[in-house]
Amino acid sequence: MKTTGLVLALVATLSFAGLTMTSAMAAPDTTQASRDAVAETLREMYAALSADDMAKFKSIVTEDFYAYDIGRRFDGGALAQLVIDGHKAGKRFVWTVNEPDVRINGDTAWIAYVNTGSVGDAEKVTPVTWLESAMLVRDGGRWRIAFFHSTRAQPAP
Repeated sequence: MKTTGLVLALVATLSFAGLTMTSAMAAPDTTQASRDAVAETLREMYAALSADDMAKFKSIVTEDFYAYDIGRRFDGGALAQLVIDGHKAGKRFVWTVNEPDVRINGDTAWIAYVNTGSVGDAEKVTPVTWLESAMLVRDGGRWRIAFFHSTRAQPAP
């Protein structure tokens, strides 16, 4: 009888310790440096896209990366290829990360931001604002983008 009670107490203690450790490991990271690193990862993605650097793009995203943009789903490097093809056709894109709202919990981060930029060619450039978000995972000490979403913002009334 005494052994059963001891075993139950040990199991309860270990269970509580496991829950406490899991909660501590996944505690929100509120440091500005961590939030800045997440936003910088998106800026790195845009730099890779601007330079048509598929290898750099693939190093910034996860192997199972996908994106929703222009009303479609793009898997892996398909979004980068769309930009590369646009550049070959004479298109120019400018992207920026403004007003980032970053939430970090353990090895997962979420960011929403306003992307103020432009789309154009040699004849005409149109200012564009997008509302964007991404989900990132920490991989080997750096952030990598697992999911990306972009929607054009409605013009101000």
